[in-house]
Amino acid sequence: MPGPVVAVLVGLAVCQVAIFLTTIFLHRTVSHRAITMSPALRFGCRLLTWITTGIRPRQWAAVHRRHHAFTDVEGDPHSPVLLGFWKVQIGNVLLYRRAARDGATVSRYSRDLPPDPWDRALFDHGVAGLAVGVGLLFLIFWGNWELTVIAAATHVVSYLALNSAVNAVGHRFGRRPFPGFATNSQWLAWLTGGEGLHSNHHAAPTSARLSFARREIDPGWWLVSLGRRLRWLKVRHLEPKMVLRARTPEPV
Repeated sequence: MPGPVVAVLVGLAVCQVAIFLTTIFLHRTVSHRAITMSPALRFGCRLLTWITTGIRPRQWAAVHRRHHAFTDVEGDPHSPVLLGFWKVQIGNVLLYRRAARDGATVSRYSRDLPPDPWDRALFDHGVAGLAVGVGLLFLIFWGNWELTVIAAATHVVSYLALNSAVNAVGHRFGRRPFPGFATNSQWLAWLTGGEGLHSNHHAAPTSARLSFARREIDPGWWLVSLGRRLRWLKVRHLEPKMVLRARTPEPV
């Protein structure tokens, strides 16, 4: 019978699955259309996102698009420049929920993502998705509720902390090769599938690759590249389409 250490490792593994779904599916594919997935792959990502996060993709995309429309100015739903680092790092999920439920953000910023029958039947019911995910953990641990709770709690805490850090750390600490408050932190990129290269992302929002310079590493791009080779997805731009120019030239 596995013990608590194994449960923690399983929780961290589930967290990383959810992190890669967030960066590749919710962020690069749904929000910015930097990637076009095959129908089967897109459905699989929707299903896994549902059971690992309970997130509604169009809500996540709407809040993120609003962030880009009002980056670090009045109207940004989760800017640490406006709200303070700790309010975003600790309360990021509440800030997302507030924006998603304000009656305007989703209707304005996700008009191209209307709910389909699968949303109405499954994917709009986040609690049900999380219940399925917990049920699968319960089966993995042979009906041991203690280990199930440890794994689920590890996943939830680490996932929320890392996603919060993308917004909190990613607009306060790190290098700023491009104009604005967004920053690059390679250590955060390692933990978040590339999302720590946040200054790069704001400089080229429709790029499927977040690493621009020689020493920058985007782990999410490894999976995107594999998907391209397998012809499971297409990339919108092979070279980043810049909307901001670097302050000083960097080797690519």
